[in-house]
Amino acid sequence: MREYKVVVLGSGGVGKSALTVQFVTGAFIEKYDPTIEDFYRKEIEVDSSPSVLEILDTAGTEQFASMRDLYIKNGQGFILVYSLVNQQSFQDIKPMRDQIIRVKRCDRVPMILVGNKVDLEGEREVSAGEGKALAEDWNCPFMETSAKNKGSVDELFAEIVRQMNYANAPNGEDQCCSCVIL
Repeated sequence: MREYKVVVLGSGGVGKSALTVQFVTGAFIEKYDPTIEDFYRKEIEVDSSPSVLEILDTAGTEQFASMRDLYIKNGQGFILVYSLVNQQSFQDIKPMRDQIIRVKRCDRVPMILVGNKVDLEGEREVSAGEGKALAEDWNCPFMETSAKNKGSVDELFAEIVRQMNYANAPNGEDQCCSCVIL
C-alpha cells in the first residue's frame, strides 16, 4: 500500500480543517478554532489502488508561516485552499504556491487549487472563472468544494493522489524533476 504526504495550505478561516475533518471523519466542524498543526491518516482506494494518506492540516495564520518551509519540504502533494467568499484569501494563495515552487526547486509539483465554501454561493467574491484561470496558469487542477455539505471533498483527495501518481510515473512526459519525493 502506497503512502502519500499531503499538505493542506491556505489563509486562516478558509476551511482547511473543515475539509480535512469532513474527508477523514465525515463530520462538519461548525465552530472555527484556529489550527496550529493537525495530522491525519486515512486509507482510501483510488483507481483500484489502496493508498494511505498522511494529511497535514496547517496553520493559516501568519504567525506560523515560518513553519511552512518544513511542511513543504516534507510534502508530496499540496491542496491550496481559498474561500470563494473572501477575495483576500484568493490573493493570499499565490505566494504560498510560489513558496512551494521555491522550496521544492521545481515548477511541476502535484497540487490542486480549491475554492471552498461553495454552499455560500450568494456571498461569492471569487468567480469560478478566476479560480479556473489561475489553475490553468499554474497548470494544475481546480475544484470548488463545500466542507459543510461534503461537495467534492472525497473527489478532491482522490485527485491529489492521482496527481502524485502522475508526477511519480516512471516515464510520464510531464514528470517533475526528482523533487517530488525526497
